[in-house]
Amino acid sequence: MEVTCLLLLALIPFHCRGQGVYAPAQAQIVHAGQACVVKEDNISERVYTIRESDTLVLQCLVTGHPRPQVRWTKTAGSASDKFQETSVFNETLRIERIARTQGGRYYCKAENGVGVPAIKSIRVDVQYLDEPVLTVHQTVSDVRGNFYQEKTVFLRCTVSSNPPARFIWKRGSDTLSHSQDNGVDIYEPLYTQGETKVLKLKNLRPQDYASYTCQVSVRNVCGIPDKAITFQLTNTTAPPALKLSVNETLVVSPGENVTVQCLLTGGDPLPQLHWSHGPGPLPLGALAQGGTLSIPSVQARDSGYYNCTATNNVGNPAKKTVNLLVRSLKNATFQITPDMIKESENIQLGQDLKLSCHVDAVPQEKVNYQWFKNGKPARTSKRLLVTRNDPELPAVTSSLELIDLHFSDYGTYLCMASFPGSPVPDLSIEVNISSETVPPTISVPKGRAVVTVREGSPAELQCEVRGKPRPPVLWSRVDKEAALLPSGLALEETPDGKLRLESVSRDMSGTYRCQTARYNGFNVRPREAQVQLTVHFPPEVEPSSQDVRQALGRPVLLRCSLLRGSPQRIASAVWRFKGQLLPPPPVLPAAAVETPDHAELRLDALTRDSSGNYECSVSNDVGSATCLFQVSAKAYSPEFYFDTPNPTRSHKLSKNYSYVLQWTQREPDAVDPVLNYRLSIRQLNQHNAMVKAIPVRRVEKGQLLEYILTDLRVPHSYEIRLTPYTTFGAGDMASRIIHYTEPINLPSLSDNTCHFEDEKICGYTQDLTDNFDWTRQNALTQNPKRSPNTGPPTDISGTPEGYYMFIETSRPRELGDRARLVSPLYNASAKFYCVSFFYHMYGKHIGSLNLLVRSRNKGTLDTHAWSLSGNKGNVWQQAHVPINPSGPFQIIFEGVRGSGYLGDIAIDDVTLKKGECPRRQMDPNKVVVMPGSGAPCLSSLQLWGSMAIFLLALQR
Repeated sequence: MEVTCLLLLALIPFHCRGQGVYAPAQAQIVHAGQACVVKEDNISERVYTIRESDTLVLQCLVTGHPRPQVRWTKTAGSASDKFQETSVFNETLRIERIARTQGGRYYCKAENGVGVPAIKSIRVDVQYLDEPVLTVHQTVSDVRGNFYQEKTVFLRCTVSSNPPARFIWKRGSDTLSHSQDNGVDIYEPLYTQGETKVLKLKNLRPQDYASYTCQVSVRNVCGIPDKAITFQLTNTTAPPALKLSVNETLVVSPGENVTVQCLLTGGDPLPQLHWSHGPGPLPLGALAQGGTLSIPSVQARDSGYYNCTATNNVGNPAKKTVNLLVRSLKNATFQITPDMIKESENIQLGQDLKLSCHVDAVPQEKVNYQWFKNGKPARTSKRLLVTRNDPELPAVTSSLELIDLHFSDYGTYLCMASFPGSPVPDLSIEVNISSETVPPTISVPKGRAVVTVREGSPAELQCEVRGKPRPPVLWSRVDKEAALLPSGLALEETPDGKLRLESVSRDMSGTYRCQTARYNGFNVRPREAQVQLTVHFPPEVEPSSQDVRQALGRPVLLRCSLLRGSPQRIASAVWRFKGQLLPPPPVLPAAAVETPDHAELRLDALTRDSSGNYECSVSNDVGSATCLFQVSAKAYSPEFYFDTPNPTRSHKLSKNYSYVLQWTQREPDAVDPVLNYRLSIRQLNQHNAMVKAIPVRRVEKGQLLEYILTDLRVPHSYEIRLTPYTTFGAGDMASRIIHYTEPINLPSLSDNTCHFEDEKICGYTQDLTDNFDWTRQNALTQNPKRSPNTGPPTDISGTPEGYYMFIETSRPRELGDRARLVSPLYNASAKFYCVSFFYHMYGKHIGSLNLLVRSRNKGTLDTHAWSLSGNKGNVWQQAHVPINPSGPFQIIFEGVRGSGYLGDIAIDDVTLKKGECPRRQMDPNKVVVMPGSGAPCLSSLQLWGSMAIFLLALQR
């Protein structure tokens, strides 16, 4: 009785298998896209070779449970471990029009929280070939004591490429080499940028005046064609030479029209002229035409260096530079320096005093200074000295020094800067010297030492300066980690001592320094003070949102914590449930004394009525922030298991398939036990869904649950929704899309027939070395204009939806053209294997169908295992081919085109099994009875019924 019940339970489609299926992530990188792998071993995942501007496609195949998350990163190469690219969170990385700078090592990081992340890498090698550049250099040397001169010409050809280019030098159409011409030498120079080959023409001969071509090649890697550049060498070939129509330094006044001509004085071939400006581009409105540069109505901002460059790829480029200076005067400043010898900081009678004046001028050395006292020119004497260029101060600074200061020296002094004879206006500054002229002091107004504002508001920091004259105030930050002011400057000048900040942020908090400037006042030690800025901002809390799960009847504790804020305290905390205000929770005596940094709410027992959304609003008198809690007894969502081996089971005769759906339950002990699951199955692009209830017993964490989906239609995809149910009700739903896929044709699988119903064709690939490709099609996708009297009308099942592989032998195919279909790589784990397949060879021009085995044990070796030729009739037939590979191997189906277009060959239902083939080999010319054409076939329901009756009989 117990055995019978166990057998009956085993027949239920749903069952649980094992525990602890949580597994760390594993990853493997495969490449697709427009790859052109140079190495013959193109099954390696280590190197991906691609042509520049093609599309890069890398796929990270992952296993592990829960489903790992994938992150792509890149390094620039083996020399750097810093990520250079924005990470891509996707299993497939796609880069359109890849550039050479995007080559390097790409990393796929897969992690799912179980164990350590899996990291795999692949090196992407971007192939390219630029246009070559050819330059010519000439030397003339004396030989045998000046009896005659020897002229040598060097033709230098440079190109950037990957892989390294091969160079071919030609004179006319003849290829040059050392061995064939003693007058030439070809070598690779040291310390050159890019790849370079030099053709040296020694002791130039008449026949050396000819046309020379440098041809570069990467040997058609990735289909990159060769490139070439040609130069005509003559007896007049010469490097460029230039001269300017103006001096190298050109000084003009604002508003003038400037014209500079760059004249060619030599060069063959005719050099090309180019004007540039530094720094920055040519001024707006400037016109460079040939060798003439015109700048209308020049302004001070147009000052700078203008370069005229001539190139003709002979010798070095010729370059002439004009330094354009537009006269200007700005930023007049003065300094009052008391007697430095006596280290005084005040003006005192009987001591020396120096007044200094500086103007930022262009050109600086041409500025002229004049000093006036009380409106009259200051006259030099033994006690009044005027220095045009004071060596103790910045360049071209004028000083007026008063020796042994007298009362009569008091007055107003004016310094005037000018460009004599220029329309540029004069610039002047004045300073008053009297008994009231005193050095500055600085202080912070009362109550302004600490400034407190709210984030986003304006702020004003103020320092008061006393003294005569009052110098500007310079502001800076004291904080080492925030050295720059909000303006981005390290030092900011304010004429009134007020630093105004717009819309302050929290990172502007800190200490600010104000100090007196040493110009436009006394040249003495700066006076300084400090102001503290405090920026208040609303609190930040955690969690901002939290999903809280608990079983019914259990207590729940909700905590809202203050992360940061200014002030850093909780002034008030308000709790709400579903928008309704809750009474404040009781405050513990200890918490009332200390500054609280969190707020708590406790639910003694969770019920259906107390499940819902809770809000905690925390305030610090500046603003508020909210913690959100979603409290419920809902079960967490299931976690689909994506690593099910070969989950698809196809039934080609009925055009149906089944799918093994597996999952685990996320945190099953967090809430009440799961009682059942509700399964919804909907075919994509359809509205109706089929719903089933799946009862379960107690579900453990890590327990793998399984349900077999049946009667799915080939090749449609379905959306699966799975919802757990507890005593509380429905939990979180999980959904996924399942696709019909052919089982990957691996020797370790027992059911490994490839029907070619999926676009991935079971991992088979087209050989890159053949003449054309195999084609996947069915009766619905056939070309209506296809050749009659050849090829199969349907696949082996006889249904119009069934797919098969065939070769199309119409034009432009020719006699002997081959198409090869290559299987995945198999690791040989048995001595013998049997390859079974159906073939269709109908047509009067049928060529041959060959089965080859490619061994990868030591190198690559293809051997013939089976072959068939000629017209075999409009029927599907089956073949069984024994093979005994000695190591890793692949099988290859090779279709060979016959003498005409009526020669289409097709294959279907390929199977690879361990062991020997059936002893009774089927005659290749014997028609195979189509499955389902007359043989009885029990439905699954009939099988279940028969089995149940049998077991009941045993029980009795």
